[in-house]
Amino acid sequence: MEDNTIHIGTDSLLREIPSFAGRGITEFSLHDRKAASDRTFLLAVAAAVLRHCPELFISLEIDAKTLDQQLVRALGGLCCSVEIPLAGTEKGGALLFDKKLYSGRAALLNREGLVFGFLMGWGCQPGDTFRAFRDRLDFALTLYPNHINFPQFADEADGRSSASASPKPTGTYSSKDLDFSRGISFACRTFYTCGRAVPWFNSVTKALKVYPSAFFSDFDEWQQCNNCSFITDYVPEDAPHTEIEKMQLSFLSQKFEEKHKEHLFAAVKDLVQLNGAFSRVAQEGEESIIQTSYNPDDLLSPYSQDIARFADSTAMEMCRVKVFAGADSPDYKIL
Repeated sequence: MEDNTIHIGTDSLLREIPSFAGRGITEFSLHDRKAASDRTFLLAVAAAVLRHCPELFISLEIDAKTLDQQLVRALGGLCCSVEIPLAGTEKGGALLFDKKLYSGRAALLNREGLVFGFLMGWGCQPGDTFRAFRDRLDFALTLYPNHINFPQFADEADGRSSASASPKPTGTYSSKDLDFSRGISFACRTFYTCGRAVPWFNSVTKALKVYPSAFFSDFDEWQQCNNCSFITDYVPEDAPHTEIEKMQLSFLSQKFEEKHKEHLFAAVKDLVQLNGAFSRVAQEGEESIIQTSYNPDDLLSPYSQDIARFADSTAMEMCRVKVFAGADSPDYKIL
């Protein structure tokens, strides 16, 4: 496949943006550590994109401390995704993590309706531990990010042998725990990010009464048993979403059976399939016809967020549902 990637330095970016539309550039990523903390530069980029190429999709890495109301409002006029490094601060040999900071920034982005995700790592910073990594991951998912990316995988794929790509064991982070972290991260990458699970993931883990990190640890084992883990060089980004969805449903069926909550799985399956169909319309332009055990109006209501209560209080209604592209957004109708 032809690589149409164009690399532009941050020092010349503002001069180049006016020519993007004429050059046919439709997507742009600005992932630069210096730029990520330069609020003035990011505001200038947002203004230039809005003026010269408002249809451009731009992915911006921005430090949490740099995000404020003015910058978020400026980004609100763009078609963009904000990538926030989820990192702590090393102090006295310990890694301190400011949950209040990230919660506040996520609230700002959500109020503006902006898509955002997190950039995470394991064992990269001094003072990091396996427990701290799991805690960061569990916390991150409570904020409903659209995705969580792990740059260490990209470094590995590019053949980089940096300290971040291959962190060394320490007195607080053993080699075994580093391996566990890698597996959990790959499971999250597959199930949550490539599986487009954000609309229903927290509802599912709540119903199972399990922390996300433990859930992903189990899914890592499932992937290894089914030859679709990092060990077998599986690349979830290359798989069609329908394939990932089948994996999700197979694993979820197993988990709900293990927890003796089989009676909830019909609602879970409906939520996964209905939201998956919406995502495929939005991202691939692919229409779907699915069979549901509940009325889609009920499934898309706020009540379905509590799966146990939903299943106990909502009447089942077998439906054949078509999901298609509406005038402004994906839509559905019962056939």
